Formats: sequence, structure tokens, C-alpha cells
Amino acid sequence: MLRPRRMFLFHVFRSFLPLHNPLGFGASDFIELLVAVLLILLVLTGRSLIAPWFATIAQKIAWCMLLLALLSVTLRLLLLPHHPVPSPAVSDEFSHLLLADTLLHGRLANPPHPLHQFFETYFVLQEPTYSSIYAMGQGILLAAGRITFGHWWAGVLLSTAAFCALCYWMLRAWMTPGWALAGGLLALMQFGPLNQWTNSYWGGAVSAIAGCLVFGALPRLRETGRMRYAALSGLGLAMQLLTRPYESVFLIASAAVYLLPALRNRDEVRKFTRAAAVMALVVIPAIGLTLLQNKQVTGSWTTLPYVVSRYQYAVPTTFTFQPNPVAHRELTHEQELDYEVQLIIHGKEPDTVTEYLKRLLRRVRVYRFFFLAPLYVALPAFFLALCEWRFRWVLLTLLLFSLGANFYPYFYPHYIAAVTSLFVLVSVVALERLSRLKIRAWPAGRQAASLVLIFCAVHFLFWYGLHLFENQEFLELMRYETWDSINHGDPEGRIAVNNQLAQSPGKQLVFVRYWPQHMFEEWVHNLADIDGSRVVWARDLGPAENEKLQRYYPDRTQWLLEPDAKPPRLSRYAAAPVKIGP
Repeated sequence: MLRPRRMFLFHVFRSFLPLHNPLGFGASDFIELLVAVLLILLVLTGRSLIAPWFATIAQKIAWCMLLLALLSVTLRLLLLPHHPVPSPAVSDEFSHLLLADTLLHGRLANPPHPLHQFFETYFVLQEPTYSSIYAMGQGILLAAGRITFGHWWAGVLLSTAAFCALCYWMLRAWMTPGWALAGGLLALMQFGPLNQWTNSYWGGAVSAIAGCLVFGALPRLRETGRMRYAALSGLGLAMQLLTRPYESVFLIASAAVYLLPALRNRDEVRKFTRAAAVMALVVIPAIGLTLLQNKQVTGSWTTLPYVVSRYQYAVPTTFTFQPNPVAHRELTHEQELDYEVQLIIHGKEPDTVTEYLKRLLRRVRVYRFFFLAPLYVALPAFFLALCEWRFRWVLLTLLLFSLGANFYPYFYPHYIAAVTSLFVLVSVVALERLSRLKIRAWPAGRQAASLVLIFCAVHFLFWYGLHLFENQEFLELMRYETWDSINHGDPEGRIAVNNQLAQSPGKQLVFVRYWPQHMFEEWVHNLADIDGSRVVWARDLGPAENEKLQRYYPDRTQWLLEPDAKPPRLSRYAAAPVKIGP
């Protein structure tokens, strides 16, 4: 129990929550403003000391990249006491992990299981091979983490660190060193320890790295003509092809458009012809790997596993997301936010141009994922930079990716992760142009840009601090944290079920029985070697069918899992019919 004094303070703190405040301000807003004032005072008094140091270190590319990478990893590791290594929970994550494990077994596909009907699950093929439906990029990263540090998540951490470092490197080709370092820090705050890409196995950072390589190498290639930048650009295109094959078309198109103005000069044409040849040489192995994966998984060189999955299973019906008004009225604030996001990101195929535009407008708010909230004040200043061709090209590339991704019936930010560094560039350019504003010779714009950067730092430090020093009193505040996505507790009960199975000796066979009202969450997930796994997850197909799998695995302890119970119920399997439901 809380002591009386602490209870009093808690209730005072709680009174600032939006539910009890007609102004809509919560305690987080007041604390953030207070911290901002303190930081402003610190910056104003210490600017003469901070500015020269910042300008000096911003010149050192290698040191800045190392600093950003180490900060990204260290800040996330410091959160491990309250937010341990993420446990996969989404079907996409399990599919990527299956691909990573398949690669560790030295193959691109696994033979179909003789009783594959028990292992049907989302985003995994059972025929003609037992394989993930996704491209190899994320799987390669996860496998590298497992080989190097013994855990899949290590690959995720390394990819986030690489992205933060390369985002600064990319910005150095577009901005002055000081603004490039500021952009690298913004990338760290937005896409670092609290971000979904760092705290899941879905991916995002690999494609973002690909974009950094392309968008950082192109300006350097045009300026210097050095073929190493052509090779780096080709490496980025190859990574994107191995991660997001569909969106790689847009990345290639944007790169081609960037080089168009330079082709008016005959000497430039010869130079970029050589560069294109170097890019092609780097991309060819990625094309070969993609074709080989297609052949191994689907039996056809030109048929993607994803295409076979759509042909066999179509889009999961839950992705059409039919809302339930009755249930909606009972949602908490956090669930309500998630509900609204689901309404935005899911939808049917657009039948007309009008429907297509409506979908695009509904998805605009999802792009909040790429910006810290205080940047909204500065973003309009980016349009002042459109007098330059290179920034018009940036806007054109962002529109190309947004419009292209809009054809798909649902949308997640990692679909357009390749342009993440461009979103950071837009933020930094907007701040830089804002800083030029003067009112009667008073540098008002510089002060405004500094304030926006301070508020960005405050925003990040406030939420990071809450997670770092998390306790029961602050849990209610977490409901108002938007767009950060860090694992917390065991909301679905998966960790508890896994722990219970880990305590049981020998090999295990788990029959998963869903109740009639079950939605999209899938619990049947296995790695590459199903028969060799300690725990095998299988669908409950009824006593008669289940007997086939029981005979196939006679040496395994048999369990029945009912994930729709609250909490999920794991009990010894009984062949007799069991009542389904609460």
C-alpha cells in the first residue's frame, strides 16, 4: 500500500489527467512544460559553451556516427529492467523469425510437413513448401543477430543503431554538419529506444537503412563522380529489393529522377552511365537471391512467395476490419486510439479515384509516426525551400511513395520506411529555414528553431524518463503515450504460457483451440524444424483429426491452449469433447 503522503501526491498528480481536466491538459503536459523551461534556461546560459562544442563534434563524421549508434543501443538496454527483450506476438513477426531460422538451417525453404493442416497460420506457406511469405531482408538481419549475439533481437538493435548513424551520414550530403547532427539526434529520439521498429521483429529499420544509403550517396555521386558512391547507392537499392520488393520500384524511380537534370551534359551522361553500371553490378546479386528464393519456395523463378500466399489464402478477413459500435463504446482511451488507427489503416480496394483519395486522406494522420509532435510548428517552413530543385525532388519522392503505397488495402509505416531519412531531412530543412527568419534584425527564427528542438528533446526525455523509472503510480499516464510502442508486461498472456511450458520437462505438443468470437491474434507458430522443436504448436481440428498428430508425436506431453480465455488457459489435453467458451 502507498503511504498516506505518497497517496496524497498521487491523487494530486492524477487530478491533472485529461479525464479530470476540462482544458484537456494532463500531468505529462505540465511536467513537459516545466522541464522545457529548465532546459531553455540551461541553453540560454550555456549556449556559449555548448554551441562551439556541438559545432566541433558535428564535423567528425565517424565519431558522430559511432556516438549515435552507441546511444541508440545503450538507451534501449537501460530500459531492460522494466521493458525486457521483446517477445514476438504478431503473425508477421513469427513469419520473419521462421525465415531467419530457415536461413540458419542453410536453406531458403523447408519441405512441407506431412500433417501440415495442423500448422496453418497467417503469412506462412504450407505448400508447395513450408516457408515464410516475406522477402529475406529482415530474416537476414535477425539471423545475423542470432549468430553474433545469440538472440534474434540483437539484429533489431543493431539495425536501429545503424539507421541512426547512417541518417546523420545521409544528412551530411544535404545540410551543414551542425544541422546534420541535429537531424541524427531527432532520428534517435523518434526511431530509437521507444519506437515500434526497435521493440518488435516486424522490420522497418533495414528498409530505412537502404534509403539512407541511396539518398546519402546520390548527392555525393553527382558532386564528386566517385564510383564508391554509386556502389553505396546500389547497395541501398539491393537492400530495399531484399526487404520491400514492391517499394523498391519507387526507390529506383526516385533515384533516376534525381539524376535527370545532370544528363543534359554529355560528359555527365558518360559519368552516370558508368555509375549505373556499378549500381547494376551491386544489385544483381540481390536480384539473383530473390529469384532463387522464388524458385526454392514457390517452384517458379518469377513468382514471389507473397503472391502464392494471396492466391491460396487471400487477405485475412480481419483486415477488412468491420467495426463493432457496441464494443467500441466500452473501449478505454488507449483502445479507442488503437481502434481509430485500425479504421484508418485498413480498408477495401478503392473502386474510383474519389475512393482512392479518401483513403489517402484517412491515412495522412498515420504519417505522425515519422515526426515528433513539436516539429509540427516548424514543418510549414519546409515549403520555403522548394525554390531549389533538390528539395522539390524530396517532396516528389515522398509523394511517390505515399501514392504508391496507397494502392494497397492496408498500410503500416514500415511499408514506406525507405523514405524515413527524407522525413528527417524535411524536419531539419524546415528548422533551418525557420532559423533564417528575422523580425527587425532580431533573430526570432533562430530562437524559434532552438525552442522547437528543445521541445523535441523534452518530449523524448519525458517519456523515456517515465519508462526508465517506471512504477505503479505512473502506469495510468502510459495510456496517453501515442505512437511510441515499447513492450510492457504480458498483455496477451504469451509469456506466462511460454514459461509454463518451459517448466514442463521433455517435448511438448500444444493444441490451440479458438473460441467462436476469436479475432486475428494467432498462436500457432513454429520455426523451421517443426519435428525437432521442443514445443510444437498445432491447430485443434477435433478429436478424430488430432489423433493423427498424437500418433505422429507419441513422445510429447499434450496440452490444450484456449487463448480466448482471460487469461489464456493452458491445460492437459483431453481427447473427450470439451465445451468451447467461458
